[in-house]
Amino acid sequence: MAGTPIDRRGARGASLALLFVSLGLVTLLSQLNTTVFTPALPVLVADLDGLGEMPWVIAAYMLASIPTMPIYGRLSDALGRRPLLLFAIAAFVIGSVIGAVAPDMSWLIAGRVVQGIGSGGLTVLPAAALADILPARRRGFYAGILAAVSTLASLLGPFIGGVLAQGPGWRSTFWLNVALGVVASIGVLTLLRIPRRPSPASLRIDVWGMALISIATTSLALTVVWGGSAYAWDSAMMLGLIAVCLAAIIIFVVVERRARHPILPVELFRDRNFVLTSAASIGIGMQMFATIAYLPSYLQMVFGASPAEAGLLMIPMSGGTLLASTLTGQLISHTGRYKIYPILGTLLIAVGMIGLSSMTPDSSLVWICGSVGLIGLGLGGCFQNLILIVQNSFPHGIVGVATAGSSLFRQIGGMVGTSLAGTVFVGGLTRNLDDRLPAVARAAIGDSPSPDAVAALPADLGELVIASYNDALTPVYALMVPIALAAALALCLVRAEPLAETID
Repeated sequence: MAGTPIDRRGARGASLALLFVSLGLVTLLSQLNTTVFTPALPVLVADLDGLGEMPWVIAAYMLASIPTMPIYGRLSDALGRRPLLLFAIAAFVIGSVIGAVAPDMSWLIAGRVVQGIGSGGLTVLPAAALADILPARRRGFYAGILAAVSTLASLLGPFIGGVLAQGPGWRSTFWLNVALGVVASIGVLTLLRIPRRPSPASLRIDVWGMALISIATTSLALTVVWGGSAYAWDSAMMLGLIAVCLAAIIIFVVVERRARHPILPVELFRDRNFVLTSAASIGIGMQMFATIAYLPSYLQMVFGASPAEAGLLMIPMSGGTLLASTLTGQLISHTGRYKIYPILGTLLIAVGMIGLSSMTPDSSLVWICGSVGLIGLGLGGCFQNLILIVQNSFPHGIVGVATAGSSLFRQIGGMVGTSLAGTVFVGGLTRNLDDRLPAVARAAIGDSPSPDAVAALPADLGELVIASYNDALTPVYALMVPIALAAALALCLVRAEPLAETID
């Protein structure tokens, strides 16, 4: 592929800046969509009269994005990052257009599926492309900035989405994606030029591997989304999905051991660092998504913050991530040492979760923002450095597959964390409201109390609802503490290998 020449020491100067801007645009597009859409859901569901299909708006996106991650990683190793990035952006934009003009929930869900197909590539490929243009020793600083962009976009999403939903309407959240997608595609076309010449052998596609990993991840996602809510855990549907997932994993291992060009090589799991960082990524993903998914609602319900104000109160998390990711990236580039930072990061996350688990309706917002800031600092020391460890453990020819594997486990952790947090929170809230409220007040606020409904209650009953909400959510964060500590223990066992000084 013609374009900016990159030697074994990596891109430098103006060419590096241009390449990095294009990757930043892609990261912004991917992560902003993760949360900008959420505040518009209630208005959207009411407009399209689709309350029964509401869970599928989120589930369809996850079901399409998670299985495609390793596929993008493998194909990008063969074909190069640039064409796969352009395909992913195109799919994401097309899905956004379908969602923006959707006349009913069926079309909206279809648009979310197409969006998810593109999102799998947008999540994986920027980090893999960074490995194409920078050696591991120089990669930490720039990976840190990409991580900060990702977290900032995720946390600003609810604020932006709330403003758009209250102003132009929910369809504008999709049109925002279209505009960002066009800008990102122009950036990739004009700025991202990475030399790549795939060999004929590398173009052989592992069709069976793709099919099996899609079946395994899809059945896992459905199990997590439906378990305990749409279906009882011991129902035939749940047991069947679990059986399909386990069977697909077993067959996948057998097939991949024999495949000449596997979609997710088994030798990845023979590498100590890959296994340990993947396990840690699952735990850390649970921490991040459990915080982002439920704390803004808590701030609205307990402290009376508006959706926009709740988004602003989450800024310490993005600020902490920005600070820690850029600082650790600089230190890694200067010293070549990296193992200590994700360990300290997981410990900071544990301390932040202890802070959130001790919240009460009388707690200071400074205390809550401080706890959220500690979690942000911890995340900033973890995510991009875990990917760096994985990329440094394998030859450049499979760096896309290795990156995709690491990202896959982080997303699975986020999916499991969101579902686990939801199960604990919803179950606790329902029990608390049933036990504490009179029948008339309980019926008045329904199963999903809103701040307006609580405000309409007498003061003493409103305080009972707020206390019930608080007592249902704080156990979620208490549950996250041992998970963070387990991730720290796993990272202590990582083998610290010297960072590569050149691109292999």
